[in-house]
Amino acid sequence: MSRTKVVMLGSGTPNPIPDRSGPCVAVVVDETAYLVDFGSNVVRQAEKARRMGIKGLAPSKLNHAFLTHLHSDHAVGIADLIFSPWVLEREKPLKLFGPKGTREMAEHTTAAFAADIKARMEMTCPTPPDGYKTETTEASEGTVHQDDLVKVDAFFVNHPPFEAYGYRFTTPDRVIVVSGDTAPSDNLIKYAENCDVLVHEVVSSSRVKKRTPDWYEYHTTVHTTCEQLGEIAAKAQPGMLVLYHQLFMCGENESGNEVVIRETELEVIANIRKSYKGPVFSSKDLDIF
Repeated sequence: MSRTKVVMLGSGTPNPIPDRSGPCVAVVVDETAYLVDFGSNVVRQAEKARRMGIKGLAPSKLNHAFLTHLHSDHAVGIADLIFSPWVLEREKPLKLFGPKGTREMAEHTTAAFAADIKARMEMTCPTPPDGYKTETTEASEGTVHQDDLVKVDAFFVNHPPFEAYGYRFTTPDRVIVVSGDTAPSDNLIKYAENCDVLVHEVVSSSRVKKRTPDWYEYHTTVHTTCEQLGEIAAKAQPGMLVLYHQLFMCGENESGNEVVIRETELEVIANIRKSYKGPVFSSKDLDIF
């Protein structure tokens, strides 16, 4: 049995599709979890996964998080990740990794909840004194974290105007690569070469062409189309390609038009398979790989 699991706590985008929480990928080794991004609903999704048998995602055990970039849909759960596990008796500071600006985000978030911290520290029941704190490392390319279970390498990806990173996790039995948001990136191909699982964002080519010219220019500058992703995967040759942050581009109806979403999803997969012949999965929340 594999010691490493990839759990999709959130597969969504800024579009408020009710059954897709904000982006969050958990790499779980034995009973230790490493989160990549922390979109909306992160701690409740972790608890759902714990109830599915993933013990490392117990909220009080959420001790490591890696932020790809500072877009709000990837980081809006920071207060949830800092404070909810602490209320549930996390004893250790959250080890937080991310691009320049991550430390400032964590510090401002903590300051915003000063009244809550004070009240809880003065409660008669025991409150862990360090569980709300963060230990932040602002990343540069290369190894950003290593312990007995995992080595984590950060690498630059192409998501202007941000300093944006993907992450490569080397565990005792698997290599997992998570793209974050990115346009096609040769650097990602280098870090993802022959990995076991590549978790990568994607945008539907046919749907993005129906957007207004300004939106079309934006999405094709900062994201990866399905045809481009097929070419990337064909070069990197991961053992498995998992899609997340899928921009199906259904406009105002995206939250409710399940038929269009499913048709677009199948089209995206078909276009990827024109170039990449390995397994392709379009993830949904709480999928486990």
